[in-house]
Amino acid sequence: MGARGSVQHASGDGEFEAFVAGAAARLLHAATLLTAEPTGANPTARALLREALARTYARWDRLRDDDPYAHARRELCAAYARTAWRRHHAGEGPLGGLPPRLRLVLVLRLYEGVAEETVAAQLGLSPERVRARYARALAALTAPRPRRAS
Repeated sequence: MGARGSVQHASGDGEFEAFVAGAAARLLHAATLLTAEPTGANPTARALLREALARTYARWDRLRDDDPYAHARRELCAAYARTAWRRHHAGEGPLGGLPPRLRLVLVLRLYEGVAEETVAAQLGLSPERVRARYARALAALTAPRPRRAS
């Protein structure tokens, strides 16, 4: 690969850096919602974001016709799925009490605005199953919570 390949790669690096500058904050917020960590101290969310961005960078030259944000989001969700299913723990905040699978569907549908069919395809579920998980997640969030004794 001669000088031309190096120029293309350098150009791709600049495009990737611009993408990260524009998308990292939103992706980190989505990762923080998924992990239900406190916003200030979110090492797991940051690790998920790093993994997602590294995997996106590895495919960057092949993403020309694809939406890089959608790809990075898919990688983020896959990284979350690889870790969360094994070690479910309640996090903090309003999503902390949701199981990981419900949290994932809720974040994709509500926060990210991803279409039901797209979520279904990404997670390997039927649209009906996505709809059911979404409804359960919303019901859990809106259910009255018992008050703590002072």
